[in-house]
Amino acid sequence: MAKKQFKAESKRLLDLMINSIYTNKEIFLREIISNASDAIDKLCYLSLTDDSVGLNRSDFGIDILVDKNARTLTVRDNGIGMSMKEAEQNLGVIAKSGSFQFKGEMDGEKAENEDLSIIGQFGVGFYSAFMVSDEVTVISRKFGETEAVRWNSKGADGYTVSACEKESVGTDVIMHIKEDTEDEIYGTYLEVWKIKALVKKYSDYVRWPIRMDIEHQERFETGEKNDDGSPKYEYRMVTENETVNSMIPIWQRSKSEVKDEDCIAWYREKNRDRKDPCALVRISAEGAVSYKAMLFVPGEQNENIYTGDNKGGITLYSNGVMIMEKCDKLVHDYFGFVKGVVDSPDLSLNISRELLQHDRQLRIIGQNLEKRIKSELEKMMRDDRPKYEEFYKNFGVDLKCGVCDEYGRYKDFLKDLLIFWTGEDKRVTLKEYVEAMPESQKAIYYASADTLKRAISLPQCEEVRSRGFELLYLTSPLDEMVLDNLREQDGKRFVNVVTDDLGFETEEEKKAAEERDIENRELLDFVKESVGESVAKVKLSNKLASRPCALTTEGGVTLEMERYFRYGPSEEMRNVRATRVLELNPEHRAFSVLREAFANDKEKAAKLSQILNVLAELAAGVEVEDPTVFVDQVAELF
Repeated sequence: MAKKQFKAESKRLLDLMINSIYTNKEIFLREIISNASDAIDKLCYLSLTDDSVGLNRSDFGIDILVDKNARTLTVRDNGIGMSMKEAEQNLGVIAKSGSFQFKGEMDGEKAENEDLSIIGQFGVGFYSAFMVSDEVTVISRKFGETEAVRWNSKGADGYTVSACEKESVGTDVIMHIKEDTEDEIYGTYLEVWKIKALVKKYSDYVRWPIRMDIEHQERFETGEKNDDGSPKYEYRMVTENETVNSMIPIWQRSKSEVKDEDCIAWYREKNRDRKDPCALVRISAEGAVSYKAMLFVPGEQNENIYTGDNKGGITLYSNGVMIMEKCDKLVHDYFGFVKGVVDSPDLSLNISRELLQHDRQLRIIGQNLEKRIKSELEKMMRDDRPKYEEFYKNFGVDLKCGVCDEYGRYKDFLKDLLIFWTGEDKRVTLKEYVEAMPESQKAIYYASADTLKRAISLPQCEEVRSRGFELLYLTSPLDEMVLDNLREQDGKRFVNVVTDDLGFETEEEKKAAEERDIENRELLDFVKESVGESVAKVKLSNKLASRPCALTTEGGVTLEMERYFRYGPSEEMRNVRATRVLELNPEHRAFSVLREAFANDKEKAAKLSQILNVLAELAAGVEVEDPTVFVDQVAELF
């Protein structure tokens, strides 16, 4: 029997397939099973209109046989099979698809119960077997023919095709598993537990039963009695042929068949989460793109989320065959915490079946999923605010990052999901804040610090609160970036009470303040000289009510941003500093004491200036450079 050669391009593609395209070798079993399922789909479809098939739906199945002695792994199906010509076409030329040709032949034909599902191309996926095998044999008999075909290959050097005998219709794919190497233990693919685990992982929801011989320990009576008269038992190993896949995924069942409680139980078992999810989204969509989805918003942030373990992610299926365990192309990162599954027959797959083409179907599904997720979160916010606040505590940072991502591209979609502190026990959305604003309030005021308590206690907040206006209290630099990206809400601009003009002063008051600054210029210059390089400027404040002083900033970098950059990845980022300004309250007694000391005792005035600067730093949450010096300076005043 003469060996036939693959075409030159097929040789190159086969070598690329084995060595490059599939990075995860265990994927081979999924591909072979998918092809077997595809072949059964075809024959099952024919049986709807051709009584000569002689098989009912319950008769179809896939068998996996393991022979450790022969070192072979066989996947057997009773599907439509291949003729000699089809074996040449489908296996002799890589990437030649029999599935699409078959579907084309069937277009236009109708049956009462159409059940045709084409999973993928028989050809490309088939060759993944060579990742773990040094020889592959295919024995196949086509429905309607008496003669079978035997196809055999040891890789890119070629293949042989010959006629043979086979009792029944269908295909056997016999893989001779490679010998173990230092880098790879191929023998694990001859272990029943491993094969069973791969079936559960990748092919659990293939619609046809996948059967294997499974060995179990069985207890039996020996016929003898124990001393107390009870029957004596011993144990023996027995082998039973079992179906190892569940076939019908829970997300494919209707809400009348499966309750939400069942879905939640499935989620907790699969994800090993300690808490129930805080939201469940079930979708059954038909139309331009058909798919079913079951999505979960976790009830807590996983402990290992920052190590890459147990992160969120949506598993993608095509007709029950897992395509990608964590598909990061379905939803954007701001919903990356969502877990669940999406199953669609309409997705286009590329050569490896692991990577999805960025096609229209995928985009449509992703957009619809995001709308449903957002809608569910908004519903939670309306109906169960404590639960939403708990969700926001866990995953609010994802939403904030989404607002800032790609220069605010998604801010309009996400902004209604954001909530901010307005008190020690109160959070509001931006829309709720604006709706509650007095008519006289023209802007949205916010204060930022590293903790809520410190933000509330900032000296600059007093003037705003004295006018009966609420503030948003930000507790992370990311919050500031969010507001910078949003810029306004319902026509109301955001105003930082520390750095921005509050807009309360009249023109006359501004003019009087300028004259006051000129009058005290010599004193302010003296304070700046006494404080040194810790501040860039000293000025009188119009924002302070009862506090003697405050630390503010100029320019784009605030104190909170400075704290954030301090832990940045580069030295340049860690050296970013805010331009600090010391503001003094001209109406406070401390300023009067300072002015008197400046006139009569310059040394005391210098110490008072330094004390006021440290007080401002403490109020702003800035770490004092030398606390002992500050303590000594204060002690000298007694």
